Amino acid sequence: MIGCIIQARTGSLRLPSKILKKIDQINTVLSFTVKQVKNSKIIQKIVVATTNLPEDDVLLNHTKELRVDYFRGNSFDVLDRYYQCAKKFSFSIIVRITSDCPLVDPIIMDEIISNFEKNKNSLDYSSNVHPNRTFPHGTDVEVFSFETLETAWKEAKKPAEREHVTPYIYNNKKFRLFNLTNQNNLSNFRWTIDYKEDLELIQKIISKIDARPILMNDILELLSKNPELIKINQNIHKEKI
Repeated sequence: MIGCIIQARTGSLRLPSKILKKIDQINTVLSFTVKQVKNSKIIQKIVVATTNLPEDDVLLNHTKELRVDYFRGNSFDVLDRYYQCAKKFSFSIIVRITSDCPLVDPIIMDEIISNFEKNKNSLDYSSNVHPNRTFPHGTDVEVFSFETLETAWKEAKKPAEREHVTPYIYNNKKFRLFNLTNQNNLSNFRWTIDYKEDLELIQKIISKIDARPILMNDILELLSKNPELIKINQNIHKEKI
């Protein structure tokens, strides 16, 4: 089974409970993310993987409203959370999405999954992020086999490898990687939510685009016609680096 695991937690230090903040009149950041993913034509099941901390109890009803499954696991060892979740739901191929990326593009997602499926005998991991990013931040998609995830779960030792799930895979030469690249380098765009300025930008993008799902090209067209929007979060990340 091809399963999408969306990692989610409310305990963000930079923007607390960001995934539960309203992104339009109806949706939270998390619900919009889930709805974008639901437009995939390949993914067979979506699971929101949250922590076993009491503060994340609030997410359980939210996932029920969205009619997706949930899983609770280790709050710090996110690699273990992914592994235990994938094992419970018998996923053979895992699609990794983070809940602070509500503008993830289902067409890009399906392209990466499809490529992985067709070449699964010669690939362990596919993404549009590693080793080279040419897509906007916030359109990140990672795809890998259960066997690859299990190997990382058994062998990864560094705290960063456990927290960020996939570094052990894409930094390890024994794994066979595919990197989807865009014709133009769009890595300067940031459509992920870390700060309130990011949330403001994405709220405006969503309010100005009627089409659902929202695709990367829809956003690029909007920003080309309204370049002032880019300035909303343009400097905040430079200041934080």
